Amino acid sequence: MTQTIPDPLAPAQLGPVTLRNRVIKSATFEGMTPDALVTDRLIDFHVKVGAGGVGMTTVAYLAVAPEGRTEFGQVYWRPEALAGLRELTDAVHATGAKVSAQIGHAGPVANSRSTGLPSLAPSRRPNALAMGIDRKATVDDIRRIVRQHAEATRHAIDVGFDAVEVHVGHNYLASSFLSPNINKRTDEFGGSLENRARFPRMILEAVREAADGQIAVLAKMNMADGVKGGLWLDESLSFARLVEADGHLDALELTGGSSLLNPMYLFRGDIPLAEMAATQKPIIKLGMKMFGWAVFQKYPYEPMYFLDYARQFREALSMPLVLLGGITELDAMQAAMRDGFEYVAMARALLREPDLIQRIGRDAGARSTCIHCNLCAASIFTGTRCPLVAGAAPVTR
Repeated sequence: MTQTIPDPLAPAQLGPVTLRNRVIKSATFEGMTPDALVTDRLIDFHVKVGAGGVGMTTVAYLAVAPEGRTEFGQVYWRPEALAGLRELTDAVHATGAKVSAQIGHAGPVANSRSTGLPSLAPSRRPNALAMGIDRKATVDDIRRIVRQHAEATRHAIDVGFDAVEVHVGHNYLASSFLSPNINKRTDEFGGSLENRARFPRMILEAVREAADGQIAVLAKMNMADGVKGGLWLDESLSFARLVEADGHLDALELTGGSSLLNPMYLFRGDIPLAEMAATQKPIIKLGMKMFGWAVFQKYPYEPMYFLDYARQFREALSMPLVLLGGITELDAMQAAMRDGFEYVAMARALLREPDLIQRIGRDAGARSTCIHCNLCAASIFTGTRCPLVAGAAPVTR
């Protein structure tokens, strides 16, 4: 029997939501909310991507708690933020695209020096970014944060989001609980994989219950941390099987790397260390210049660089999967569909060309002009953009 291969540019169903195509703009911190509130710049950012043809764009990163921000100027769910988020979803919907809210808690990736609030981790540990110590999350913290994910989901429904994406990657809090490298607990949330998975699974259950079938529920999950002693394929596959059996997700987006310990494992390509250091305060800038080589390891860019890992998840799971990592042309999207992935996600290519999907729709042979220089990563605190695009000069806050 001949298998029908989906057209990546044709409409597709994601839980209760119909997308106009299978391309998702993946979450990238936009850096356009200096007062932790939606701005016209943030709205314009997502409107351009929506008008450019994606099926859904993802707003990042919307913290479920004030201490869960990676820095002060990051939106967190509270009454003051809701009107702006409603304006954003309305504006994106006017382009024909759907819009997802990435929700989560940064945990050890949070910068308490910036937020003025103690950062949390599964276990007490040094936080180099904040030059302080992460506080061990108590059981009360864990239960509170689970509730806050549910509250964020209900807010997302109220302001018009079509989906929520729970952040279970990059060693943010839920991901850090999964990591044997970071989670040294000896209670019911540490030790065995089943225990380390307990907190993320509690979050997904609470989010699904709050979503109540009204919006789609996704999770962004690490396949591998890329860190010695961190989460690796054997355990991440087992965790994914648990998640599938729980039945709380409409799709799982597969990622890797640690924002905390090995960020280039996710990005691949050039390392603009000098440009990234230039955005930091003097003491952090000095530390990056002296020790940045240890954190920012070199991984050459190649198309579809997570595919080999992701195929193992496709073989093990029946649930819908989102493939990301070096998918910038139609032939890569089609290859992903042939391998059984239901959706593809991209980010950097859309920073360079927000209208890339429209261009591909007009010309199947169109190629992305992104050169994987990663200079966009150095722009996140002044407004994430491709600095190689004309008119993308830095904007001070």
